[in-house]
Amino acid sequence: MEKCFKLNEHGTTVKREVLAGLTTFLTMAYILAVNPNILGTVMNANGVFVATALASAIATFVMAFFANYPIGLSAGLGLNAYFAYTVCLGELAGEENPFTIALTAVFCEGIIFIVLSFFKFREQIINSIPQNLKFGISAGIGLFVAFIGMQNAHIIVANDATVVGLGSFSDLDMVLALVGLIIIATLVHYNVTGGVLIGIIVTWIIGMILQATGVYTAANLFPDFSQGLQLGAISETAFKLNFGWAATHLIQFIAITFSFLYVDLFDTVGTVVGVADKAGLLDKDGNLPRVGQVFMADAVGTTCGALLGTSTVTSFVESSAGVAAGGRTGLTALTTGVMFLVSIVLSPLFLAIPSFATAPALIYVGMLMLMSIAKVKFDGDIADSVGAYLAVVMMPLAYSIATGIMFAVLAWVILKVVTKKAKDISPIMWVVFILFALRIVALVANFQ
Repeated sequence: MEKCFKLNEHGTTVKREVLAGLTTFLTMAYILAVNPNILGTVMNANGVFVATALASAIATFVMAFFANYPIGLSAGLGLNAYFAYTVCLGELAGEENPFTIALTAVFCEGIIFIVLSFFKFREQIINSIPQNLKFGISAGIGLFVAFIGMQNAHIIVANDATVVGLGSFSDLDMVLALVGLIIIATLVHYNVTGGVLIGIIVTWIIGMILQATGVYTAANLFPDFSQGLQLGAISETAFKLNFGWAATHLIQFIAITFSFLYVDLFDTVGTVVGVADKAGLLDKDGNLPRVGQVFMADAVGTTCGALLGTSTVTSFVESSAGVAAGGRTGLTALTTGVMFLVSIVLSPLFLAIPSFATAPALIYVGMLMLMSIAKVKFDGDIADSVGAYLAVVMMPLAYSIATGIMFAVLAWVILKVVTKKAKDISPIMWVVFILFALRIVALVANFQ
């Protein structure tokens, strides 16, 4: 352990690292319930569960042994919502097995990231993106994730008069979800380890009690172990790539792939730097040593995840809980990865968790991501202000992360040119601008 993870150098012990790894798993294990719930709208939920657990374990093991950082990885919230709701049910609606096209885009994203990480181009891309846009996009994703959680719990429903409106308090799903949110917030306030996961479980148990007493009748909330673990369901999701469609719809496919790529950039970098800073792992210049290995971990995880049948894998901000518990090395990540493997044998338990129990987690994590809005500077350059603003409002209102990013980038570049500050536009941002402009052309052509 010492030779592999350099425990003494980091002032830690095996016991402390293992406990930290368990803590990290407890705080991020909710993804095993949430991801099948979201991707299950377009894929086999059992297969998604196994794919998520395996991809999370693989990516976290790479983080442990290759980067030696206490960071756990899994399918990213926001990215999975974009995968299911925006791409599969939106842009690819009407296509046969649209999830195969989306998985192909995620696979290509992972390959691109592996190449960029290997040649250290990824760091250069990050440095070229305006800071305000990064914060605005993160906040916009938070609103989008929270909006989806509220929809899943019937807190927000369709309304002919006002497009959307408040659900009915006679709907127990809505009431239970609101109770769950209060439970999670209370547990987090008192620094209870695994507060999000505990909140999901407690909300679910309350629902089962109500069902047992005949109050809740909307669905069966009890786990069904009668059909076994159904591990073979991964055959319904694994290696389901569709390069044929990508070749015949190249511009649209590039736009979808780029949207996954762009969002994952912000998610990973923000999380990694935040967790590393909390762990005291940044150097005197504020840089993270071995950052290329960190990026490689999520790139490999994303590629393997696409092959197995899940959306983009990324670093989880919940890793900060493990750091707070004393985690400083890859042994923490190794422990987290092992727990993801163990969770596979509990698949009927996770898959029985209802939407009203996972929705509070989405709403709460959305709040955490929305906190980035405090870092946005609205009183500076007009391009920075409008770009960040459009990212925040367009994602939830247009129900698309990609659309929010597109409006933010296009507005930023155009306003820089109009205000005679074109010199501020880097070659990378020009490439991004052109890709999104081509996307609009494709949308107009398809509409006509």
